[in-house]
Amino acid sequence: MNFFLETTDIDLGNTPIENIFINDYMPMANGTYVKVYLLGYKYAYDKDNNISVDNETIAKNLNMPLTEVLEAWDFWEGKGIIEKIYQDENDKFNYRIKFLNLKQLYIKNNYKPINTQDSLTNKTYTSSVDDLVEANRNPAINNMFKNIDYIMRRPLAPNEKNKVLEWMFNYNMDPDIIEKAFFYGVEKKGRRRLNYIEGIIRNWYDEGITNVEALQEHLKVNNEKFYRYERVMKYLGRASRNPTESEVKVIDKWFDEYNFSMEMVLKGCENSKKTSNPSINYIDGILTSWYEKGIKSVEEIEIKDKLPERKEEKKATSFVRKAVPNRFHNFEQRTSKYTAEELEEIARRKREKYYFNNKGEVKDV
Repeated sequence: MNFFLETTDIDLGNTPIENIFINDYMPMANGTYVKVYLLGYKYAYDKDNNISVDNETIAKNLNMPLTEVLEAWDFWEGKGIIEKIYQDENDKFNYRIKFLNLKQLYIKNNYKPINTQDSLTNKTYTSSVDDLVEANRNPAINNMFKNIDYIMRRPLAPNEKNKVLEWMFNYNMDPDIIEKAFFYGVEKKGRRRLNYIEGIIRNWYDEGITNVEALQEHLKVNNEKFYRYERVMKYLGRASRNPTESEVKVIDKWFDEYNFSMEMVLKGCENSKKTSNPSINYIDGILTSWYEKGIKSVEEIEIKDKLPERKEEKKATSFVRKAVPNRFHNFEQRTSKYTAEELEEIARRKREKYYFNNKGEVKDV
């Protein structure tokens, strides 16, 4: 390929990138592959006949080896979002890149139901060992595998992880949805076989459930308990993870034992935000307190959930408000009835009497 690129000092254009790429495909790739895709897409979108570019130019502009550029195109071809159009059948490196319309792919994936096993074989993506290595470098996917290991109570084998990656692409599922499918299958159905989990994902796919919001609506109608978990975790800003086994028991208690409404529970979650990073146990303390006080609705919280006034505070307040009278308030001083000379004479007699009493003598004073 003999191409050259003429650059300008200032690029005032813009390149629209489809949200489907940002939301669904970008999390699958490392930063290098994303850079190659975005720069190649920009050149394709420029539509300037005077500007042409090849893989060497991309490598030079991104300051990376040519081999990494070629690996990037191999990766995106495996994801099914580009096509290589070869100029020479005998030269595997001489090809043009065609960027596929992701909206059309989305419609095709989401509105063509999967009904038979044969239709599954038409999928273009099969995960390889290299794909698994690259996927584990992505924080979102790596975290998904860790959470699945926790849910399954065992680490997934490499071939099982490859299967999960295939689900992500073939069913166009986010990592969060894959994780929640495992949680649903294990915690709700008590099933840990991957074929069963795939059945859950296929059913969600057929119903157009490919993101967390759609899943919440589905659970609201079909599974009240899991809808509760989703709402509570999302309200706390933790929609990306499922509740633990102990947290599930606590949440169930709020609804099944305390008979609280969702409004009451979310009010407890709201009150817990007065502290940093509140836990389920912290919220449980608030809701248990309301339950013990007989609070059954949000309206009763303001009335019944007031702290009692401390006795010491009551006593201090009453003392300031009104002094308690005692027998000394009406005491009238006798000294006002005597002169200074008379008081001195009385004091002298008392001293004399005290002296003679100590001597054992009695003297009339």
